[in-house]
Amino acid sequence: MATAQSNQQSSPPSETAKFAQFPGTSGRATVLIAGSGIAGLSAAIHFSEFSNVILLAKSALEEGNTRYAQGGIASVWDKDDSFAEHIEDTLTAGAGLCHNDAVEICVKEGPARVQELIDWGVRFADSLHQEGGHHKRRILHSKDFTGLAIEDALVKKVKSIPNIKIFERHMVVDLIMEGKLKTHKEKTELGECLGAYVLNCETNEVFSLASDLTIFASGGMGKVYLYTTNPDVATGDGVAVAYRAGARIANLEFMQFHPTCLFHPNAKSFLITEALRGEGGILRNQKGEDFMKSYHPMGSLAPRYVVSQSIDLELKKTGDAHVWLDLRHFDETNFREKFPQVYQECRKFGILVPQQMIPVVPAAHSMCGGILTDTFAQTSITGLLAIGEVACTGLHGANRLASNSLLEGVVFAKRAADHAREYLVKHTMPSTPKILPAWDTGRAVDIEEQIDIAATWREIRTLMWNYVGIVRSDRRLRRARERLALIRHEVNEDYWKFKLNRDLVELRNLLIVSELIVECAIRRKESRGLHLNVDYPASLKDLAVDTVI
Repeated sequence: MATAQSNQQSSPPSETAKFAQFPGTSGRATVLIAGSGIAGLSAAIHFSEFSNVILLAKSALEEGNTRYAQGGIASVWDKDDSFAEHIEDTLTAGAGLCHNDAVEICVKEGPARVQELIDWGVRFADSLHQEGGHHKRRILHSKDFTGLAIEDALVKKVKSIPNIKIFERHMVVDLIMEGKLKTHKEKTELGECLGAYVLNCETNEVFSLASDLTIFASGGMGKVYLYTTNPDVATGDGVAVAYRAGARIANLEFMQFHPTCLFHPNAKSFLITEALRGEGGILRNQKGEDFMKSYHPMGSLAPRYVVSQSIDLELKKTGDAHVWLDLRHFDETNFREKFPQVYQECRKFGILVPQQMIPVVPAAHSMCGGILTDTFAQTSITGLLAIGEVACTGLHGANRLASNSLLEGVVFAKRAADHAREYLVKHTMPSTPKILPAWDTGRAVDIEEQIDIAATWREIRTLMWNYVGIVRSDRRLRRARERLALIRHEVNEDYWKFKLNRDLVELRNLLIVSELIVECAIRRKESRGLHLNVDYPASLKDLAVDTVI
């Protein structure tokens, strides 16, 4: 695995100095949060109550997976539903690998966090949706713009809080670990995370930033795969950075492929919400057959991994390029009212829904594993927390139940803040400011052209799709590992030769998480949940444990 540490690059004092300006709150601890989705924004709001917050967004503040979440947030919100039923649905979907404590915490604390979102300005529809794997209607939504509604409300809230400083187009390159600041002989323990090296993605300047607590809420890694529902920012940065620093990583073999991504040559990563199947949408093959009935008793409402794997098997069996989602039972006016985004997007590409069926294929969607944490978001590194999709809390197990991800983000953001309050109070006493080493470029030179980075990125994503996709085998996994090892040599060479920019940092991270996914998949000698290996088709009771690296 690639473990090379950062080349270093000094930056002008002005770049670093602007992060230290917290008028009227200088006696507080400083928390660095990387990521501006539901987890990062919620954490920023909670932590701002007792600390200064620096919030980094790699792109625009609003950009990320949360914004594109159509379906909604799952929570017990109806008198006919119960915590026990939501817990049971989550455990069933998780295929024997959920952590029971994490599931119970999320489900039982969910309603309070949803109410908090409402108090912060999110407006949900009066009706509840049902999605795959759920036996009750418990999906709160804003038509099919739920993620956008949540993101907009949280962004507005965060911008109104004086001691939250927002820096768009900045990303963490590497963590600054206490153990690496000691002499060579003393480098036996990681020690505490003291802060991070941060890249200004517009100027390509890298500077050191001290913090009393660092929180990764940097989202997923869908861009590892050629076909994904994720936006361009989802390159696995948090997992890669934490791994290089020595954090424990778990369960990356469990990548969830969303069953229904719009199949059209001009459509980029458009997700067709699962709520459509909850409203009676039927998946059909090219013969018009309701093929899901032959794969699972719940048919098109089966858990996501079952639907994705079934579609993949159906396409391999028939040689077809896509299957159909049949919504022809819908009244057009009702459809347009309930699902305006799907209606507009499909019609933009000449698909006259609901009269015409929608061509769909699976696409990489959400990672169930990540940086291993406890139920308070603490990682194996002191001073580093992880929340949201970047974390492995144990909620999702081997497969994420639909719409539990937004729930996980808000629940653990609150728990992280509550638990860290006492830790951060200790940092409010006057003390000598941390002096961290500056970044040094060494002999690195400017990148002359970007074509090699683009070509390598495409090679990794194609390789991962072909060899480490929905259905796997030992032969394909070994081949992926061997080819990634060759690519690693080239990427490391470029990393040390050239000055950093966002593309090069993302490429390095993309490669590392690809290798970690492959390594986790090779270690699991069974099929479970989202991980289907044709060489080990059975699920084995004694292998129902986390894969930890």
